Amino acid sequence: QVQLVESGGGLVQPGGSLRLSCATSGFTFRRYGMSWYRRAPGKERELVARINSGDGGTIYADPVKGRFTISRDNAKNTVYLQMNSLKPEDTAVYFCNVRWFGSDYWGQGTQVTVSS
Repeated sequence: QVQLVESGGGLVQPGGSLRLSCATSGFTFRRYGMSWYRRAPGKERELVARINSGDGGTIYADPVKGRFTISRDNAKNTVYLQMNSLKPEDTAVYFCNVRWFGSDYWGQGTQVTVSS
């Protein structure tokens, strides 16, 4: 079955960096686009970044452009989110996502807290 397992979250000071990882299994990773979403306290879940299969093209939400980078390692079936210049408003639970045969699959999420 499809499994997504996020890791790498934690507490970081404003201006700091974190690298999130999402290890996947149960599907042919290299054939599917992958996404990172986040849900901040009291807010709806929102798309953060997406990376295509094939050409590896990427898109980013406006609030994270220039600060976050999504990447993938098809040999390791893993997608990453490098987060730099973190701000308190980046505090959220971060989820990776794949749409496989028309259904969305999610990991359990990893908490990112940006605070001094």
